[in-house]
Amino acid sequence: MPKTTIVPPGSPPPLAPYSPGVMAGQTVYVSGMLSLDSEGKLIGEGDVRAQTRAVLTAVKAVVETAGGTMTDIVYNAIVLKDLGDYGAMNEVYREFFPTAPPARYCIRADLVRPEFLVEITSIAHLSRPA
Repeated sequence: MPKTTIVPPGSPPPLAPYSPGVMAGQTVYVSGMLSLDSEGKLIGEGDVRAQTRAVLTAVKAVVETAGGTMTDIVYNAIVLKDLGDYGAMNEVYREFFPTAPPARYCIRADLVRPEFLVEITSIAHLSRPA
């Protein structure tokens, strides 16, 4: 099956060799998104709500660039630096998935840099041709 690399306009430079997203068939795989602006600078230092919003906005950009919407997301994997941020992360998460949220899991783990508080990776299945 052919695959297409998805790079939304204004994406931050990658921190490693990866693409922001890859589409294979009607499935979009979104890399672990971090709270970075288009220049690769941290958004929301010390603020898990601001970082969650920036991360989910980056996820949304990948899915929309592929021709989908947030309702096409079927699965999210969430990594928190501190499980004490679970409630605050969920407050913002609900804004992006107000009804029929996707399947997900959430774990605590160290992230690639100490200033990052949350990372989210997603899988979307587009119900219509892109």
